Amino acid sequence: MADASKENPQRVERLGYLGLGLMGTPMTRRLLKAGYQVTVWNRSEGKVAPLAEAGARRAVTPRDLLTNSDIAFMCVTDAAAVEEVIFGPEGLAAAPGAGKLVVDFSSIHPDAARDLAKRLKAANGAGWIDAPVSGGTKGAEEGTLAIMAGGEADEIERARPYVLAMARRFTHMGPTGAGQTTKLCNQVIVGCAMAVLAEATRLAVNAGIDANRLPEALAGGFADSIPLQLFVPRMVQGIHSPPLGHIATMLKDLDTVADVAQATSTPVPMATLAGQLFRLAKAARGAEADALEIYKLSAAER
Repeated sequence: MADASKENPQRVERLGYLGLGLMGTPMTRRLLKAGYQVTVWNRSEGKVAPLAEAGARRAVTPRDLLTNSDIAFMCVTDAAAVEEVIFGPEGLAAAPGAGKLVVDFSSIHPDAARDLAKRLKAANGAGWIDAPVSGGTKGAEEGTLAIMAGGEADEIERARPYVLAMARRFTHMGPTGAGQTTKLCNQVIVGCAMAVLAEATRLAVNAGIDANRLPEALAGGFADSIPLQLFVPRMVQGIHSPPLGHIATMLKDLDTVADVAQATSTPVPMATLAGQLFRLAKAARGAEADALEIYKLSAAER
């Protein structure tokens, strides 16, 4: 991978990355490590400097980034932030877009993804893939992310070699919006798992057994899972930095689940309860706290 630009220079495209947060920074580092030319942009300059030192090129604006990239990746907080990056002053829509491709790793409402894709195509001709990610900061750092995508098949294949420098799995789920819908299914499972594992861990602690040994004791049984192995030790030991994800992000996604569920007449009682627990966690711990701090909701007062 590192020598791809030398082995096949005519097929290696110029890449861009917008949004250098918990996910964007390690994902960009993986692209740079793979030997690709990457131009970066972030709203706050402080997050750009370390990547520039690692070899990334700086873009002054999103428009500048797309002008100097063939494929632009993006990971920002919500649909409002995506809207601003694309259609704000000097946004992506202001750059020539014919033959260009925007791959959005953000988690937003499927309807918003479809609307943004349509408007961007009308504005400058750029293609769109909605490609939300799962795997947290650990997955971003290790390149083990699962990415679910919506868009045109040929554009998915065009982006695939670059995405697989950042992820273990890149699955085409259907037309635009399908990636976001798949991510909502993911968040139903992950959000409920966080709430249930917090409950099981607290039961172990309160009953006087070593909760640190739950992953070992349950490994290979029906209760075993990646969340069990990853989340429980962090809950018990109070490891929340860097966060696996923010409480506000999980709550945003579960609120979107509730909206889509209402629109599709889908009962989601477990996801609804998890959403309310994360709303409590947001009030108690703060929006930017690690989502696993949901475990602290049940701590005894001292």
